[in-house]
Amino acid sequence: MRFLRGYLSYGSALASAITGEYAFAEEQTPLLRHADNRNVSPELFTELEELARIVDISYCVGLTSFGIIKPFKCLSRCSDFPDFELVTTWNTGPMLSDSCGYIALDHGNQRIIVAFRGTYSVANTVVDLSTIPQEYEPYPGDDEELSGTAPLDVAKDVLAGIGHQRRDESVSVLERTKCEDCTVHMGFHSAWLNTKDKILSDLLQQLLIHPDHQLNLVGHSLGGAVAALAALELKGRGYDPIVTTFGEPRIGNKGLTKYLDDRFNLSVSTENDLHLKYRRITHIDDPVPLLPLTEWGFAMHAGEIYISKPALTPDISDLEHCAGDNDQSCIAGQDSTTSRSAEAATRKRDLLTSVEDEIVDVVNEPWGIPSRYKLWQLFFAHRDYFWRLGRCVPGGDPLGGGVADDEKDSFARSSSVRVSLLENTNTPVFS
Repeated sequence: MRFLRGYLSYGSALASAITGEYAFAEEQTPLLRHADNRNVSPELFTELEELARIVDISYCVGLTSFGIIKPFKCLSRCSDFPDFELVTTWNTGPMLSDSCGYIALDHGNQRIIVAFRGTYSVANTVVDLSTIPQEYEPYPGDDEELSGTAPLDVAKDVLAGIGHQRRDESVSVLERTKCEDCTVHMGFHSAWLNTKDKILSDLLQQLLIHPDHQLNLVGHSLGGAVAALAALELKGRGYDPIVTTFGEPRIGNKGLTKYLDDRFNLSVSTENDLHLKYRRITHIDDPVPLLPLTEWGFAMHAGEIYISKPALTPDISDLEHCAGDNDQSCIAGQDSTTSRSAEAATRKRDLLTSVEDEIVDVVNEPWGIPSRYKLWQLFFAHRDYFWRLGRCVPGGDPLGGGVADDEKDSFARSSSVRVSLLENTNTPVFS
């Protein structure tokens, strides 16, 4: 079901979860951005909500789904986007170093969409995120050709076959950019390399055929990390993607975050937030944007937009632009490793220790559900971005239009949630 251009009130969303019908609130008066640029514009709010549905469709790609078929059909929200045309899907496997997603053309808004699927399990994410970093080398590296013709070489046979004439201005000489003292999460980097082998030829072909289309990358959870690394490489290849991630984990150290900030001009303020090229959406109580931990050498980049309302569905007033890499008013306020006071450290420790203390419960308790349900609640926080993401069912998750906090435990206990624990105890799967 489409999200109207107005804003859903919490009461309307809760009623919809109970009755199966959505009662829509009256359209609110658009909020103007103050001088501190923290307010999110109505136009960006609407776009982010739409992108949440777009990335939710990526969960239809995988071993447990019927997939996405042409022209653009699936069990989830594909009918929301009648102007979409599927280009391809990919699935490199179930491990952290693998990736799933799809590429689609949006003929209505002249966009090329690349959607990266996330993980089904927060607990598995926490376990897998404890990895050693490796050196990051931006594209093009020393072993790659320094020319602007690489995309043309990839698709020249296809273009010759259809008689497409490229524009001369599309060819440019690539410049090497240095990333000083940069390290990257090994698993995320491997995931992008595996994904690149599957999709780059198709993607560059579409970019050549549709030079007037805007390239949009969108990812949830681990898919957000892969989208970030994809965006950096595509920047190096001379493209100008718009990137939106939901619940993106930390991809590297401070050197890499500074590099990403510079490449996407995230340190430069803009009065029109529709001009932002990178939007990193976080949600209160979502632990994944705080992982891997600061003490392991990881850091987060700028471009954050924070959802402060725990329950679905957020209004425009629940979103705010954050300042810099570690705005204490946003998700960094729940990271004790960046605390500036003992009192704040005590308060902020709750989120990460919930993960650390209960990961043992997840792999030992019956059905993998912690006895105190904290990690289960964090699982919802990681999925609740405008809608409840991660289930390829008609209309999305049936409770994904707004669920109160006190209903989450009930939902966790209900028979409608099928929870299985694989033989590998580090891999609980929620489906």
